[in-house]
This record gives sequence, C-alpha cells and structure tokens, in this order.
Amino acid sequence: MYRKITFVVPEAPAQAAAPLAAQRALGKHGIRLGILDNHKGNADHLLAMIVEGLQGALPIASVVSLRKPTAVLAAPADMLDQLAQEADCVVSAMAD
Repeated sequence: MYRKITFVVPEAPAQAAAPLAAQRALGKHGIRLGILDNHKGNADHLLAMIVEGLQGALPIASVVSLRKPTAVLAAPADMLDQLAQEADCVVSAMAD
C-alpha cells in the first residue's frame, strides 16, 4: 500500500523535488518516523503536534526523536546516521 504525502517548502519559488529512485511500500506495521528538533524554543511543541497529527492520519510503527545539541550548528553526523538507520522519513522543524 502506498500513500502520497505532499510537503510544502516555504521558499519562493518552490523547487521541484528530485525523482525518487524507488517507491517504498509501507510495511504492515507502519512508518518508522524520525524527528529532528533543531533546539530552538517551541520546536519541541511544534514537532509534538506534527507527530500527533501524523499518528492520526498514518500507521506509525515507531518514533525516534533526537534533538540537536545547539541551534546554530548542523546536526552531528552520528545523529543523522541514526535517523537514516532508524527512520523511513524524518520531520525537522524550527520555531521560536
């Protein structure tokens, strides 16, 4: 079973997404969701609302939630590697 999710990128003009190399079928247990908190104020609240909404709309098998050590630096490579291994898709957000 495939589900199509459309993401809106708040940039002008919106860039076309790169073509997928392969479609992933949802396992019968659902999506492994990754969350990357950028360490800004209220990002955790925003991400919690997003997770709650996705859990109501899609079968979520697991959620791995990680928080960057600081908002000003990129996420460490080991954190990105963990998300790549433990999640089928990742949501990252920033807020203030």
